[in-house]
Amino acid sequence: MFSEQRPWGQFEQFVANTPVTVKVITVDPGHRLSLQSHTSRGEFWQVLDVPMDVHVDGIDWVAEPGEQIWIPQGAVHRMGNSGERPARILEIALGTFDESDIVRLEDDYARAADDEAVTPA
Repeated sequence: MFSEQRPWGQFEQFVANTPVTVKVITVDPGHRLSLQSHTSRGEFWQVLDVPMDVHVDGIDWVAEPGEQIWIPQGAVHRMGNSGERPARILEIALGTFDESDIVRLEDDYARAADDEAVTPA
């Protein structure tokens, strides 16, 4: 991420001239995504509202709204919501985006690595 001050304030630039996919992910209370890694992309997360439970390469913490998290390509990661309201994260995936590059290490819903694969239109 790149930040620059201007006379009117500042801007944060997340990506420039790079293949990118942008999502807003909502995690329902009491749920979490699979413990996973990706072979073809890194991810940048920004917590949008309520706290989100985060795991990155063996480190667990509760990320607060506004917190920014970098997930390097190949890093083991997961997000979850132990709160009482839906939680949202802005995800910017950098690199080749293909849901079939998910390597699932644990999954609460018994999905395999390629289950529920969605290819963008």
